[in-house]
Amino acid sequence: MSGPTSLFDVVQRGMSAQMVRMNAAASNIANSGTVAGSEAEAYRPVRAVFQQELDAASGLSSVRVSEVRQAETAAIRRQDPDHPLADENGDVWEAGVDESAEMVEIMESARQYQNLVEAMQTAKQLMLDTIRSK
Repeated sequence: MSGPTSLFDVVQRGMSAQMVRMNAAASNIANSGTVAGSEAEAYRPVRAVFQQELDAASGLSSVRVSEVRQAETAAIRRQDPDHPLADENGDVWEAGVDESAEMVEIMESARQYQNLVEAMQTAKQLMLDTIRSK
């Protein structure tokens, strides 16, 4: 991080990280019904990987997304010989996405995002109250 970190910087980084997490889960849901002609071509769910950052000058810790990586979820083989992408055995490979787990991921990240917004609003209100009291 460059320069001293403020509470607003920490909140902004947290909100950005939660947005990436939410977008990854939304992408997984959007691709949950996709099929491919081979296991290697099947969609794999993605996950945001967070990394902590510590600002030595202020002592504040924040988070950033270090990468978005594919999960080790196996594709699901389904017999469908009439599908245009079916292989020589009549199999197609579906994305191994658990839609319920992805919805939970979205709800958790949305709640964390909301908590960060409320923390920023509280800090802003306290600053305004301090200025008005002088």
